Amino acid sequence: MLDYEVDPAVLRDRVPAGVALDLFEGRALVTVVGFLFLRTRVLGLAIPGHRDFAEVNLRFYVRRELPGGEVRHGVTFVRELVPRVAIALVARAVFNEPYRAVPMRHSVASDRRSYEWRTGGVWQGVSATTVGAPEVPPAASREAFVTQRHWGYTRQRDGRTIEYEVRHDLWRVWRVESPGLAADVATLWGDAFVPAVSGPPLGALVADGSAVTVSAPRWI
Repeated sequence: MLDYEVDPAVLRDRVPAGVALDLFEGRALVTVVGFLFLRTRVLGLAIPGHRDFAEVNLRFYVRRELPGGEVRHGVTFVRELVPRVAIALVARAVFNEPYRAVPMRHSVASDRRSYEWRTGGVWQGVSATTVGAPEVPPAASREAFVTQRHWGYTRQRDGRTIEYEVRHDLWRVWRVESPGLAADVATLWGDAFVPAVSGPPLGALVADGSAVTVSAPRWI
């Protein structure tokens, strides 16, 4: 996970109805995330050839404040890359999530992680090397801010918003060195993201992940 500070104005028109930008110490962040789906099931069913696969996405952070004081901290995606056309089609149809199917490859070694995709005939990627042992991050840290997210929010074609819960345990994180991103930012995510995402990240981490359950979407 590579975090970048971005001008909030870049995200303003992308924020779904009913939620607001969630800022970390007054900063708007976007994160490039590479990860693996493992042993995936849809409605309890395992689909052959679609259980284990990589994803790379760019996401930003939002919050929904409910009556009574509950605050739901969530994410909204700018673009999600996966290697299977069927996955992208289902995600767009059910959630209206901005999925795109592209050739992908990944490497998960003892201390080095990399996720790569090919667009325009060129391989691009995100990578990092872990340092030390993983730990659950402090509650007020940037690492907790970007990993402890249990809600997703997506604008629908009619302008309304769906919400879905993402249940998982707290993730331990490693410190990293040599984080890298080689990407055609303008083509993948838009010209507005070039100034922020083309520079060095504000911070980076590797998380160990866990079992995850995603609820059915509902309107808000």
